[in-house]
Amino acid sequence: MANNYRALTRTYRPQTFEDVVSQEHVSSTLKNAIKQNRLSHAYMFCGPRGVGKTTMARVLARAINNIDDTVDGESLSQTLNVVEIDAASNNKVEDVHHLREIVRVPPQSGRYKIFIIDEVHMLSKQAFNALLKTLEEPPPHAIFIFATTEPHKVLPTILSRVQRFDFKRISVDEITSRLREICGKEGITIDEESLHTIARKADGALRDALGLMDQAIAFCGMNIQYSELTQALNVVGNEELFEFTKAVANRDSKSGLLLIDRLLKEGIDIQEFLVSLTLHIRNLYVALQADNMHLVEATDETRQRYKDIAGHFSEDDLMRMLHLVSEAQLNMREVQQPRVYFEILMLKLVHMSRVKQLGELLSVMDDLKKKGIDPEGVSVTFKERGLIKESFRATEPGRVSGNEPEEKPVPEVKQISNSAAKDVQAEETPVKPVSEEPKNRSLPNRVEENTDEDDLSELLMGKPFLRSIHQPHRSNGKAPAETPVQKTPEVEISSVKLNGIEDIEEKWDQFLDLANQHLSQTLFIIIKDVRLKDLKGTELIISVNTPFAVTAVEEHKMQLSSLMKQTIGVHIRFKCVCERQKVNTEESLSPYDRFKQLQKKDTHLKTIVELFGAELEYT
Repeated sequence: MANNYRALTRTYRPQTFEDVVSQEHVSSTLKNAIKQNRLSHAYMFCGPRGVGKTTMARVLARAINNIDDTVDGESLSQTLNVVEIDAASNNKVEDVHHLREIVRVPPQSGRYKIFIIDEVHMLSKQAFNALLKTLEEPPPHAIFIFATTEPHKVLPTILSRVQRFDFKRISVDEITSRLREICGKEGITIDEESLHTIARKADGALRDALGLMDQAIAFCGMNIQYSELTQALNVVGNEELFEFTKAVANRDSKSGLLLIDRLLKEGIDIQEFLVSLTLHIRNLYVALQADNMHLVEATDETRQRYKDIAGHFSEDDLMRMLHLVSEAQLNMREVQQPRVYFEILMLKLVHMSRVKQLGELLSVMDDLKKKGIDPEGVSVTFKERGLIKESFRATEPGRVSGNEPEEKPVPEVKQISNSAAKDVQAEETPVKPVSEEPKNRSLPNRVEENTDEDDLSELLMGKPFLRSIHQPHRSNGKAPAETPVQKTPEVEISSVKLNGIEDIEEKWDQFLDLANQHLSQTLFIIIKDVRLKDLKGTELIISVNTPFAVTAVEEHKMQLSSLMKQTIGVHIRFKCVCERQKVNTEESLSPYDRFKQLQKKDTHLKTIVELFGAELEYT
């Protein structure tokens, strides 16, 4: 029996139009053509592998010449009326000349002599040209049937002389149904999950599915179980994929690392796992939309599992996960340590901030920019939403929140908020030098400044290192005496209109005089050397020579805005750019180094990167 065994792909090759799976649009057309006696002299069957192109050609040849069912499809080429040629090995001009000689001979029995040319795209250009005349004006008894997986390689002159039929991929459900029918005839017991696994791995090709079934029977015997099938075909099972997703949903990096270790010990290929993981995440995305569950090719039980686990993610989270996994697929072939790279991918997915949390934080930041900063309200709002764990604020000068001991009061410095529209007054009190501040001061007991951006940056990232520039100079080792607060005359903002950068240039010398009086010498030197570039609304764009100067201006832009208010009667927002070196150095930098430099220039970008682990996206 073993010597007479035939593979399932050969045993269950279709003999009639009804046996061909999922190609009804081709079968019905050909049957009607035979019934109406409107057969063309040339057909071309196109489509992916394993969908029945050559089989359909043999079924058509059998139907045209009324060949008995006892003649096997593979034996049709042994008859005198059906000639089957493999163009992959017979692709020369001499082979086409020989074919032209055979075409002249009429059929020995039946009405037509049929020529089936498989993989016709393999013919050379000269061979195609030699076939043109015969194909356009063949003898009345000759019918040509071409089969190819790459119709774009066939000459247009050939395509214009044939009737083309495009075969489609076979769906998972249709392959599953066909496999279930064959298993019933063969007496094989198999579960539904195994059938779907074989059908998915076949990728729309029924011939591949039958080959995988043969392999599964050889490994598992007549009783095929899903756990044994995954070992036989070396495929990634659903259990491993759901376990991986559960570790990501629960932010459990320990379970993820243990899973990766077990997969590699079992011999799972990392690239194969990433391919399966991509499809798995895609199914999770579809599962979020209950109306589209028919797009998930799985059993009903597995579809329900997708619905349950998908609730832990949002659509944006799944899209970010898809992006990371797809990028890892491309980079995995080039890395020297695939395991480490795979583990890094898992850790990225585990620690990735969820879009819901990002949205809450961004909404708070937008509210602060629109309404102004209230330090107490900021800390309470962040704490209530779970975005920070502690309230970084001072309840009153000299006293910190909590049970910490009271320390020496620190003079409070107030600056004008961007949101102020009327009755704005700039009050400045010299801050006690850093060297005289208590060494044990905690972060909350610091000088509060009523600013939009500086307070938010300090609340999130801590006190900037350049804040000391704002401190007054020492003279003879002693701190200068405190000077009275200067009152700023009230100016109606709406009454001042700026026409352009020229208005700023006219008042720039007055602004520098005020800066010399109120700013530290270091900051004044930086401001004195800036270049005015442009004015967009109330935003003044200036350029400096060093990144240090950019940071200094960004740290004190609210104070500069206050001085500009005293000069021209309106608050001006300062935007600083560094133009020290704009040569080919930037072009020589890698994208990663450019991203690092952007973080140095933009404090908000740096804050987002450090908080949420933002990454550079390569396109």
